[in-house]
Amino acid sequence: MIEVEDWAEIRRLHRAEKLGIKTIAKQLGLARNTVREALRSDSPPRYERVLPGSVVDVVEPEIRRLLSEFPEMAATVIAERIGWERGITVLRDRVAELRPLYRPPDPSQRTTYQPGELAQFDLWQPDVLIPFGFGQSAKLWTVVGVSGFSRLIGGLMVPSRRAHDVLSGMLAIISQFGAVPRKVVWDQEGCIGRLRAGRQELTAEFQAFRGVLGMGAVLVGPNDPEAKGVVERANGYLETSFLPGRAFADVTDFNRQLSGWLQRANQRVHGTTRQRPSEAIFEDRGAMMTFPPVLPDPSWRFSTRLPRDHYLRVEGNDYSVNPRFVGRRVEVQVTLEEVIVTCQGTEIGRHRRFLGKHQTLLAVDHVRVLRAMREEAAVPVPVAETTVEERDLSDYDRIIEVAS
Repeated sequence: MIEVEDWAEIRRLHRAEKLGIKTIAKQLGLARNTVREALRSDSPPRYERVLPGSVVDVVEPEIRRLLSEFPEMAATVIAERIGWERGITVLRDRVAELRPLYRPPDPSQRTTYQPGELAQFDLWQPDVLIPFGFGQSAKLWTVVGVSGFSRLIGGLMVPSRRAHDVLSGMLAIISQFGAVPRKVVWDQEGCIGRLRAGRQELTAEFQAFRGVLGMGAVLVGPNDPEAKGVVERANGYLETSFLPGRAFADVTDFNRQLSGWLQRANQRVHGTTRQRPSEAIFEDRGAMMTFPPVLPDPSWRFSTRLPRDHYLRVEGNDYSVNPRFVGRRVEVQVTLEEVIVTCQGTEIGRHRRFLGKHQTLLAVDHVRVLRAMREEAAVPVPVAETTVEERDLSDYDRIIEVAS
């Protein structure tokens, strides 16, 4: 089975770079049928196999040493210097991965973006307590995204930094863009991925997400803040212009106020581009990719058996489920706003997601069902009436005479 990483890259090359099946197969070293299968599949592979070590790993320190002195040294020259006797393709691929780490930064790339080229994303934590109810509150995170060319800002506060929440917020912002950027830039967030030895390791959730959309991804290191300076400046803009003097009743109220403020902010002339983001986004959008027929579903899903007390625990809270389904296996879906429970396609529970902890949430419908079940159990079982045949007493007299 194809790896999630390869599946996502195949779809990016086909959707964003407009490459054909033959070219993709040659570039990635895969069979053409494998490429065709990946393009036909709108959902990622079910598992991610751990790749074995590469023969280049042993000589990577030597490659890094040469690139640190001569960043533009050709792969063939490196092969000669280190005495490489194996195939040149695998060595050339590793050199291509490592070379950007040793090239001097290009200042113009940090301020100039082509339409549809990329969008930068980040997590911003406003310094305000968001009430949850039941006397609970906390500081939450906001997914912020900025399209590089138009500088259009999008944002959405999410319940947590877990993959299903962050990716749901990211999908909402991409929807605000109106099309899919060809590439996105992220920090090394736990739910997105990390850099190890100069190589990107994206999480399975993010691989599946970007694969469905067909977009590329770039992770930046902690010592390269300018690599996503556009979104960092947007965070500062939110901090100084949106947040001061505001109070929020809950997450919904925060997002409502943020959405209204962003509509006005995106209509102002941007200091760098000298354009209004709300107008420049049309050119930006025209160069982006269209949305696929089936959008990714980042919501958290799991299956479990409904216990006897007909409650399911999700993120430290107990949600009631129709008690008639006790003992059955049920499917749970957690979105940004709701917890939905189904059994074989039938909805048997739906609650507004509570963002605090240690609460029991009981739906009114489930109270009625529970009361009806108790009344059914209390009704005595009716005893069926039976007719007993009465024998004539003379029959017994005859039996006694015969016996004597």
